[in-house]
Parts: sequence; C-alpha cells; structure tokens
Amino acid sequence: MSAISPLDGRYKKNVLELNDFFSEQALMKSRLEVEVKYLVALSQHRALKKELSLKKGDEKILHSFYENFDQKEYNAVKRIEAKTKHDVNAVVGYFSQKLEKNGYPHLVPFVHFGLTSEDINNTAYSLMFQRGINGPLFKALEEMSALLVLLIKETKDMPMLSLTHGQPATTTTLGKEMAVFHSRLQRQIVYIKNHVLLAKFSGATGTFAAHNIAFPKESWSAFSAKFIRDLGLKNNPITTQVEPSDSIAELLHAFVRTNNILTDMCVDVWLYISRNIFTQTNKPGEVGSSTMPHKINPISFENAEGNLELSNASFMFLASRLSRSRMQRDLSGSTLFRNVGVAFGHSLLAYKNIINGLGRIHPNETQLSNELEGQWSILAEAIQTILRKSGDKNAYNKIKKLTRGVPLDQETYLGLVDRLKISKQDKITLLNLTPATYVGEIKKILKKY
Repeated sequence: MSAISPLDGRYKKNVLELNDFFSEQALMKSRLEVEVKYLVALSQHRALKKELSLKKGDEKILHSFYENFDQKEYNAVKRIEAKTKHDVNAVVGYFSQKLEKNGYPHLVPFVHFGLTSEDINNTAYSLMFQRGINGPLFKALEEMSALLVLLIKETKDMPMLSLTHGQPATTTTLGKEMAVFHSRLQRQIVYIKNHVLLAKFSGATGTFAAHNIAFPKESWSAFSAKFIRDLGLKNNPITTQVEPSDSIAELLHAFVRTNNILTDMCVDVWLYISRNIFTQTNKPGEVGSSTMPHKINPISFENAEGNLELSNASFMFLASRLSRSRMQRDLSGSTLFRNVGVAFGHSLLAYKNIINGLGRIHPNETQLSNELEGQWSILAEAIQTILRKSGDKNAYNKIKKLTRGVPLDQETYLGLVDRLKISKQDKITLLNLTPATYVGEIKKILKKY
C-alpha cells in the first residue's frame, strides 16, 4: 500500500463511510449544493423572480447537478481548478457550464451572485460536519451506548472490590462502574445532538455590500438568515469575511470530552481484564503473541485508546486554531479545515474498536467474589461510621490504629465488631455485613438500567 495515512491504508475499510462527508470530492459536492440552493433561493426572491423564474421541473434539474455529482463530475471540477488555481471558483465555473449545457444561460450571471468564496466554504463545511456526525459517528456512538447498557444490566448486581489509588477501597458493583462511563457519555451525546453549527452568507466582508448596491431596497440580511436556516444551520449575522468557527470549535471540544471519557473507560476495562474481572472470547485463528501462544490481548481497547488520543490531539489543535484569522481573512485555516475529517476518522476507528472489544468481554463472577472475600478490611469504613453515629469523637483514629496496614479476615473482623460498645441493632448490622453486601444504594442509583 502506498497511502501515507493509515486511515487511507491499513484502516481504510473501517472508516470508508466517512468519504461521503470529509473527502475532497465530498467538499466539492457540498460546495456545489450550496451554490445550487442559493441560485434557487435567489429565483424565489421578489427582486429576481422575473429574471430567474424557475419551474419545479427546472429546480429538480438544478438539484440533480449535486445529487448526481460523482467521480467523473469531480474530475471536471478539478480540470477547471488546474487552470484557475482556485477551488471555489472552479465550482462556480463548473456550475456555469452545466447551466449553459442544460439550457439555462440566463441564470449564469447570478451564479455566486454577491458572494465571496468563504460564504460557500463555511456553509459547505458546516453541512459536511453536521451530516458526518449525524451519520456514521452517531451510529457508532449509539451502538456503543447500547452495548454498554446491556453490559450494565448484566453486571449491575455483581459486587466488586473498588480501588482508589490502586488500593482496596470499598465495595461497588461492576455494573455501577460501567454505568458511570455510560452516564458521562450520554451527556456528551445529548450536547452534540443539540449543537447547531453557525454559518454566514453575507459577502466579501460580511456587509452585503454587493447585494445592496444591486438591489438597495431589499433586506439581504433577512434573506441570508432564512437561507441558512433552511439548510439546517444557524445564521451568524456579525462576521468578517469568514465565519469565526467558534461553533465548530465548541463541537470539536465536545468530541474531546467524549473521547476523554472513552479513553478513561478503555483504560479501566483494560485493567479489569488484567485483573481477570473481565475475560475475553477466544476467537479461533487469532494470535496474541509471536512467542506466547496462550495470550488473548485486549487489543481493541488498546487500539481505541491510541486512536482516541490521536484524534483528541487534532481536535484540540483545530478547535484552537480554526477560530483565529488575521484581520478580515487569511488562508492559513484553509488546509486545516481539510484535516477535520482526519480527526473524526481516528475517532470513528476508535469507536468501532470499542464496539468490538465490548462484544467479546464477559464478567468473571468467581474472580469478583475471590477479590472481595480477601478484603474484609474494607469494612473499616462501616465500623468507624457506626462509631461516629454512636457519638465516639475518636472513631476514625481508633479504627485506623486497628486496621491500617493490618489485613482482616472474617474471623478478626467479627471479633473486632463484637468488642464495640454500640447499640445491639448496630452491632447486628455490622455482624451481618460482608464485603459483598456493602453496596449502599446502588440499586437506587442504577434504577434506570
């Protein structure tokens, strides 16, 4: 393979569906779509209805220009660009030629009327990002979320030894710990779903100067706002030549948060696998090591971790850099916009690896039980809390002296409790307590699962 990027080489089949949203051909198609829809919108404007009168059949033909935009049509645009050295101008030239060939020469003067290339670019990119996220990326996130819910339901009542600072802490359940990640993930998914990208469509430096000089009696601000809204975006009325991309930065930051949550989850699942709390399905034919034949490595979570971090490095840089431009505009951001798809590509690859990983892990109840059974010391918290309830001002230090660094088993725990000067009911509660039953209100916390 001669591809420089692994997304176009080794991992191509995993991210292929993103080509429809983030490739150069997709960008040209999206630009053409905006140009076509703008011309149609102009034809419906009261100031231009006579000059640009279009019937529904005519509109359908114009819309077919971008709907049927394939490799051949893309090549035609690139041939024009080879001469003009300007990508948006090449789309304008291509569109004008299509109009001429299809019997609409009278429309040509109004192609790109009053616009700057940035009007087309910022709108096209916002459409591409919004559609790509609502398509393959959300599909993967929602599949992952559904798998997490199944795992939580299966394991929510399985007591597990929790570790803080890597040391035995108290009892949790495996399902509760996975629910933490699911809850965090869902919050970001809701944010991303509700986030609307901004766009501007107001001419060379955001003033509608060209529109106004031609048709001074019309409100082009209102026209622009409606046009952007009809595209499913939100109009930004106060801009320079470029839309500042703050809404894109906000979106990318949301994916940074999403990917941080998933990285955190991948690391924890990896550690649960290393503790044998999760076992992995043995798939015939797979090899875990070139020298150690017994191994089943958690490669899906490791691959996901690496791709999430790589994706976030790009997202963080792009979110910071895309929202800056010299004076009214410079071209330094042009190449950067083309790399947003790379960041999303690494995210999608990570999401698919997590889905694969979740599909092959299984809780090991025997290991969960064994870990807890050897950790009666974690009930020290319960003892000192009951002593506090009983009014003992030195409860914490008293129990610390007896338990810190001193392992307890069931016998020594019961003996400690038996010597406590507490109420009969509290003593019965502690005597009946085990590491496996010290789970608090987990059932209430997880009632939605």
